[in-house]
Amino acid sequence: MGSVVPLKKSANSAYLELKNLLSEKLQKVEGLIQQKLKSDVDLIEKMSSHHLSSGGKRLRALLTLGSAKLSGYNKGGRDINLAACVELIHAATLMHDDVIDNSEIRRGKKTLNSIWGNQSSILVGDYLLSRCFEMMVEDGNLEILKLLSSTSTEIAQGEVLQLQHKGEIDILEETYFKITSSKTAALFSAATKVGAILGEKNAKYKEALEFYGKNIGLTFQIADDTLDYNSNLKLFGKEIGNDFFEGKVTLPIILLYQKVSYSEKDLLKNLFNKKIRDKDELNYVLNLIKEKNIIKDCYKKADHFINLASNALSIFEDSKEKTILKNLATFSIERNF
Repeated sequence: MGSVVPLKKSANSAYLELKNLLSEKLQKVEGLIQQKLKSDVDLIEKMSSHHLSSGGKRLRALLTLGSAKLSGYNKGGRDINLAACVELIHAATLMHDDVIDNSEIRRGKKTLNSIWGNQSSILVGDYLLSRCFEMMVEDGNLEILKLLSSTSTEIAQGEVLQLQHKGEIDILEETYFKITSSKTAALFSAATKVGAILGEKNAKYKEALEFYGKNIGLTFQIADDTLDYNSNLKLFGKEIGNDFFEGKVTLPIILLYQKVSYSEKDLLKNLFNKKIRDKDELNYVLNLIKEKNIIKDCYKKADHFINLASNALSIFEDSKEKTILKNLATFSIERNF
């Protein structure tokens, strides 16, 4: 996989270094998130707390804070407010995702919809998005308001596009990456661009950080899709094969379909046209994926985006945060937690 495999240790350490570098600010982000979850409606607090207590790497918040620091922002707490805002947008989209996918487990815990039902989950997700818009208005910067509001629109469009192509095993890679760019990479790129805006950088630096974030996001989604065919619930907080059982056609399946025989194509197409798939059928697909080296192929795709992300930071002066953010590019694909 080129340069990615040897960097596994530094990839994980880069995430921890960034977390340690920004630990005080990240604690304030957590405190602000808890504050914004308060409501006169007990169920909103209970459901929001359950979802957010399930963990998460707070990677989008860290990217917002790290990009702001890289861009020279060092006054006030706008970065904290906007990092919390980005995380709440992410939390809201996950709540909606779990309803759409009928997911029962997220990060090793029961999903909101599996406990309280779909209607409450959708409404609480909407509540979080409403709080986000309040926070954007509080910040007062029209460029940031436009960026994050348009990002929310783009995420929704990506989700609908994915739903539209659900079960289409012959989906083009181009369509897959269009979906991924909208539903995942858009929020990553917004998070990093926010940092450049806070640092009052010119258009060239804003575009560089936006491009960096987009490619981090693409890598992250490839990793997430690949883990679903190459992981376990205990280590990554999700059951292997979730995407398969839900009928999602992700990159491993797209690449597999390209490499198998015509008879195997027909079998795969029939599998993804079924309403319900079982564990024996999952094992059949897992064996094909192993036989055709699909995981390695996915990593090669990710390697391309990792290099793009890393190179995007070249216009910034050397600094500790630049080094960490460059190394962080490999974390998305090589993380072991």
